[in-house]
Amino acid sequence: MSLIVLIIIFTAVGGVLSIFAASIFLLLSAELQKKVLPHGISFAIGALLAVSFWGLIPRAFVDVQPDQFQSLSAMLMIGILGFFVLEKLLIWRHCHSGSCEAHLDEQHEHESAGILILLGDSIHNFVDGVLIAAAFLTDVKLGIVTSLAVAAHEIPQEVGDFAILLHSGYSKSRALIYNVLASLTTVVGGIFAYFWLDNFHDELPFFLALAASSFIYIAVADLIPSLHKRTDMRTSLQQIALISAGVLLICSLHQLAHNFEYVDHDRHGDDARS
Repeated sequence: MSLIVLIIIFTAVGGVLSIFAASIFLLLSAELQKKVLPHGISFAIGALLAVSFWGLIPRAFVDVQPDQFQSLSAMLMIGILGFFVLEKLLIWRHCHSGSCEAHLDEQHEHESAGILILLGDSIHNFVDGVLIAAAFLTDVKLGIVTSLAVAAHEIPQEVGDFAILLHSGYSKSRALIYNVLASLTTVVGGIFAYFWLDNFHDELPFFLALAASSFIYIAVADLIPSLHKRTDMRTSLQQIALISAGVLLICSLHQLAHNFEYVDHDRHGDDARS
């Protein structure tokens, strides 16, 4: 089987498999979803922040020289400010006149958060596809391990994404369809990397930073403020516990994936020496 076919198959597995594993959340009854949804938002905050600060940003800085650190940090700042402007434009689009105050409407804010999460997820999935393809171009076994690791660490994040989309007013079917479409950018990233990775390798860290900035903005600007609407001690402790759970799960899966990659690299090196 040719390398490009393997890349297409495993980028599809890495993206779509995580979506359907996370879509179990959609099988819950409407009443149970309503109860679970606020908890899902808390979990999503932790997952998004962990993916950004534990996965995407460190990986981005590893792949650049020290003299590029400031430029990469600037990309993070530009990304956050850019998503702020984009959300403003999405909210203002609902206005019908210059004096319209739809940008203050809570539902419109939720809708824009849904659009931003899909945009950020598409960028993130595209980068995942590039990473999977890069691993396959190094070694087929490493590519397989990397694609399975991507699927594993994407599942909790996709559960959070479903929670955000439902919170934003999307129906179950729309949330599933849009998430599947966003996941297909993993395949696009894999194909892109197979043919053009050598030409765009230096730009990859900036894609990682852009994806991270979208997740940070969504978590801090859109999701965390919604948690402050309930301030009783029990709810607050639940929120903190679930945010921590999201962080710990993502960090654990990233560490597990790192260990697998390290073992596979080590075996590959031993094979080469022998």
